[in-house]
Parts: sequence; structure tokens; C-alpha cells
Amino acid sequence: MRLYPTAKQVVLACVSSLYALSNAVAATDAGVPRHEQKLERARWQATAKRVKILRDKWGIPHVFGQSDADAVFGLLYAQAEDDFNRIELNYINAMGRLAEVEGEKDIWRDLRMKMYIQPAAMKEKYEQSPPWLKKLMVSFADGLNYFLYKHPEITPKLFTHFEPWMALTFSEGSIGGDIEDINLHNLEKFYAPDTANVIAVADNGFDAEPQGSNGFAIAPRLTANGHSLLLINPHTSFYFRPEVHVVSQQGLNAYGAVTWGQFFVYQGFNQHLGWMHTSGGGDVIDEYLETITEKDGQFFYQYDNEQRAVKVVPITIPYKTVNGMASKTIQTFFTHHGPVIRAQDGKWVTVKMMEEPLKALMQSYGRTKANDYQRFYDVMQLRTNSSNNTVYADDQGNIAYFHGNFIPKRDPKFDWRTPVDGTTSATEWQGLHEIKDTIHLFNPAKGWIQNTNNWPFTASGAVDDPHSSSPHEKDYPQYMWALPENARGIHAVQVLEGTNALTIEGLIRKAYDSYLTAFEPMIPALLAAYMGSDDIRLKEKLTEQIALLRSWNLRFAIDSVPTSLAIYWAQDMVKSSAEKARAAHMPVLNYIRDHINPHERLLSLLRASDKLNADFGTWKTPWGDINRFQRLSADIHQEYDDNKPSYPVAFTSANWGSLAAFGMVAEQKNKRIYGDRGNSFVAVVEFGPHLKAKSILAGGNNSHPESKHFNDQAEMYSRGQFKDVLFYPKDIKKNLEREYHPGN
Repeated sequence: MRLYPTAKQVVLACVSSLYALSNAVAATDAGVPRHEQKLERARWQATAKRVKILRDKWGIPHVFGQSDADAVFGLLYAQAEDDFNRIELNYINAMGRLAEVEGEKDIWRDLRMKMYIQPAAMKEKYEQSPPWLKKLMVSFADGLNYFLYKHPEITPKLFTHFEPWMALTFSEGSIGGDIEDINLHNLEKFYAPDTANVIAVADNGFDAEPQGSNGFAIAPRLTANGHSLLLINPHTSFYFRPEVHVVSQQGLNAYGAVTWGQFFVYQGFNQHLGWMHTSGGGDVIDEYLETITEKDGQFFYQYDNEQRAVKVVPITIPYKTVNGMASKTIQTFFTHHGPVIRAQDGKWVTVKMMEEPLKALMQSYGRTKANDYQRFYDVMQLRTNSSNNTVYADDQGNIAYFHGNFIPKRDPKFDWRTPVDGTTSATEWQGLHEIKDTIHLFNPAKGWIQNTNNWPFTASGAVDDPHSSSPHEKDYPQYMWALPENARGIHAVQVLEGTNALTIEGLIRKAYDSYLTAFEPMIPALLAAYMGSDDIRLKEKLTEQIALLRSWNLRFAIDSVPTSLAIYWAQDMVKSSAEKARAAHMPVLNYIRDHINPHERLLSLLRASDKLNADFGTWKTPWGDINRFQRLSADIHQEYDDNKPSYPVAFTSANWGSLAAFGMVAEQKNKRIYGDRGNSFVAVVEFGPHLKAKSILAGGNNSHPESKHFNDQAEMYSRGQFKDVLFYPKDIKKNLEREYHPGN
């Protein structure tokens, strides 16, 4: 039997001429009938009169509506004013239509999305939605459509008309939905084994800048004013979320970061409580090894004592070419576990994950209106936040932590970290764990909580701390936590231990503490390598560098030369060891810490010195001359220029243990390092009778370079300097730049 389907079985049609969109797809873009247009416009205009947008001196929109639906309408209109491009691209990607805009290279990305997101299914779920949610989804679409109506100069890439059901295609808001865990290279290799790869799987030998966040919660007894404090510190690609404030007369009053195109504040707070999501949590995606047989051209898979037919689902992917639109139809395969995504050891691999877009949207919006811990907990009971942990604080003095939310029950005798046997019902999920049975904390005795995308067992104290309030690893099945401890987690425990009389400003200082924990074991190993080396010539070349690093306090600073040298040294070790680390099935940062031989450490230091000399004229270059913030355009993928203005940034990549993260994911084409991922929207909130908060945003809230709010926070951001959050109407009015109805 063939391990892979044949090309004929996979590709049913490939049309190179102009492509006519299918009926299901056309419904999204097609012109609305004239009589419906009039009704829509009348509805838009009536809603706009019930909405006011107040732009403060930072360009942040404070949206006030009579109803929640009115507020959602205004929120989407305001977002579109600031960056319609990102809104549209988020939905193009979420609906698996990127190749229609970007071309053939994104066929497999679109296929991955369309295995889960189909318009017909989303429309059906929309019809099943409760009336209150339908109203919000209608307002979501109306706000965007009214913006396009009032701005005919905007030329959408694809969507000329948004529909309410589309909100269900992008309902969670995290930096990478569960679907994106499916490897594109393997997907293409399975479904197109006889064709040349179109997907270029880049590997620069270095761990990607960590995607995640920091969340801290501090109990009242450890604060100066006796009020709970919350740190909201997502680490995302820059400009991924703007800062917004949305208010209604129906109890909505949410402030924080919203993912472009969504109608709920993703990470933020209201007047009573706040929530911070950090990526990670438990194991929420499982792979199954399917035993396949073929009979008369049809595939079957073994399940318990029966042979079941593999479901065949043709998926058509339109894509742009130089000659117009073309399409490719691919026969995809499904078992009851989910879609087939690759082959392994003679078996097909299927993947199972959460598929609850309706409940996920209800939960994402519902938490923004919770006004106490019990109501927040009740919303969490929906259990559809599959990719995040939650750090919580409120005005009643409570702090809490939830490690994950959607946690399927499984038989713990199986190793769920690897594909499990798909032929037996013993590996089926057995419902979901109740929240009370998952890893969580409520008002720990320690008085503080932290998560940095790390394991939960240091959330409120170190493992070896006899006074720790952290959960214990032995009390939970391994699948309830997926990620290990990390350098930021170690750092967080260090800065929070001994906390007392903390203020907003004090918590900001802790969040920007300059210590780089990753170098704690690496610098002593380097010094030992130097002392033990008998390579006299090499040691002579490194005498000054070793002396400098020996005296380094492991803290970053703009004027720090050892920070530059240490990071370039570590980067060189990563680059030279990546292949060995992969072969050892080990994170490369762990490999360079524990497994590089002494001579290799010294050679890496020499190469790092040479690179600094070549790029900057001397290896004694201060860190601030290298590490820079620059924003030149509205492009999704930024280009940088060493000859154009930029700001020095002291904090570093999260890989090195910096809590405040500033890393570069894009290919480095310049001599300087220009951050594009890390601290994006950051806020610290004090929940007293009168809420107080400070925040900062990378660059600015508006994505149009001609706007004064395109880069007005850049210098403050680079220094870790925060602005006051304008939460109450009187404060907004004092700092008001513009007040208007949508469309005016």
C-alpha cells in the first residue's frame, strides 16, 4: 500500500485561467442587493448616532455606546480608522484565503485553515448563537462595513463586505491559534509528495524569539496602598494589538489590548478586575497514529475491532498568479479524530483539538463584563480558552491563576507528548476537566503570582522554597502542563520574592529589572573554559573579553559593553549548535548551557568579537548602539535602515531571561538589531475604589505614518517609560484631542 495518496487522488483540479469564486466564497464578497444596501445604510447611520468616539492625546479611542452592540460598532469603526489593513489580513488568514492575495506560496497555509474553518459551518453556528451574541456580531460587521462605506478611498485586498458570521472564524485572539501548530512543510509533503515544495521552511539555527507574555498579580497586603496590582505584559509581534477603551450603558467598561478586528478586549481590565493571558497551559492538541488500509481505491482505518472508512473532503484553494486567479482542489482525509496532517513510520497522523468557536467567542467577550471573581470564574466554566493561562486580580483584594482552561481528560498511562495509538478507544478524550481539578491558585499565602509561559510549579514561590504557595507537580497528570521552567520564570521569582509596600511604579521597575538569568550558568562555564585551556594563542586573543565578562554584573544597560559581547557570544553558540541540539531533541539554549565543550565556548567568543569588530569597528560597542527600536512604515513586515532615526533599547531578547522582552524575528539585514517582537502593549493596574493604571505601547496606536500617533510613544517605549491610563470620563475630557460620531 502506498504511504501517501497519489497525485491524482490529491489534486482534482488545477485551473490556470481566471478563477470564478465558489458560491460559498462569493457570498462573502459579492455586492449586497440594492434594497438591502439601503436598509443596511439606514441601520449604520442610526447606530452611529448612538456612538461617540473620544480620541485622547495619544490617539487612543474611548468608545461610548448606549448598548453593548453600539459600543462594538464604534470599536470596529475606530480600529478600522487606525489600521484597516491588519483587520482585513487577520480575517483573510483566519478564513484560509491568504493565497488569493499573496499567491501560490500560501496554498498550504490556507489548506490548514480550511480544514477547520468553512463558511457554511460558521454560518450555521451563527444561526445557533444566542440573540445577545448575534447582535454583537451584526454590529461587528456593521462597524467595518460603515467604515468602508464612508471611506471609498480604501481599496480592500479581498473583503468589500463583512458578514456577522465572520467573527466566529477569529474568536480567540491569541498570538497563534491551535491550528497553526500543524506543520506546513509536513502537510505539503503528505498531500503533494510528487511536487516541488512551494513552502520554504526557514531555519536560521536560532530559537525564535519566545512568543508569550508575563503576568504578575500582587495581593493587597504586599502593596503600599492595600490594593491588588496586576502586570499585563504580552510579548507579541509589534503592532499586533492596539490600545482601546470600550464602554456601554449595559455594564461594559473594558480597557486594554484588542487584536485587530475583534470586538473584545483580549488582555486588559475593567473597573473591578483585570485579566492577563500568557501562552502555554496544558496539552490541548493530540496526534493519533492511524493504521490505514486501501481497498478498491478507498482508504480505511482501524478502530477497535472494526475498519472505518476514511472521510474524503475536497478543499478548493484559489490563489493569485501573474495571469489572474487559479485554483487547486485537494482531497483531504479525515478520521473521527480529525484531519490527516502527515505520515509517520508507515501510519497516517491525525490531529485533534478544540473546535468550539461559538463558546470561545462567548467566553472572550463575557470575561470583559465580569465584575467579581465568581462571575469571572463562571465565564471560565465555558472552558474554551485553549491556548492560554490567566493571571487575575480584582478590587476585592483577590488574586488568582488558572493554568490553561480547556484541558481534556485522558488516560495518564499514555504519553500524550507524542502521537498515541489511534486504533483504540482507550486513547479517546473523556470530556473536559472541571476548573476546580485543573492547576490553579486563589489568594496564595505567598501574596504574589507570576507566569512567564513557564511551568506552573513556581507560580507562587520556587520549588525548593519551604514557604512556596506554588502547585506541586506530583498532584497533577503530566498533560496538564506543557512547557518547562524558563529563564524569565527564574527571574520573576527573584524579583517578586520579598515584595513589600509595592506601588505601580515599583511593579514597573520589577517588570523591567535588568538581570539576565540565562547567563548565570553560561558565564562561569566560559571562565572555567578559559582557565582550563592550553591554547595560549586563543587565550591571548580573548584576555580583555574574559576580564570584562568576569566583572560583568549580568545586567543589561544602554552603555553596557559586556551585554553586547555576551549576547553576540550566545548567539554564535546557538548558531553553531542548532543542528546538534536538534539531533539531541533538546532546546538549543539548554544545549549551549550544558553540552558545548570548553574549546567551542572560547571559539564562539572569538567569532562574536570578530563580528562586532566587523560590523561596528570594535567589539567594545555599547549595547544601545546595537539594539534599536525603529518604525518606518505601516508594512506588516517592517524594513529597517541603519541610516534612519531609531531609539536605543536596553532590554533584550526574552531568551536571555529579560522580563521586558525585545527581540528580532525577521531576518537581520542590517548591522544593528531592530526589535520586532516582545513588549508590545504593557500595563500595570491598581484596583482600588478609584482605578489607577499606567501603560505603554510599541510605537503608537495608529498605523498610518502621517499620523502623529504613529510613533509618539516610541521614545517612551524604548526607555520603559509609561503614560497614565485615562479611564474616567473627566480624565479623558481633560486630555481630549477629538470627539465625534463614527462617519463624521
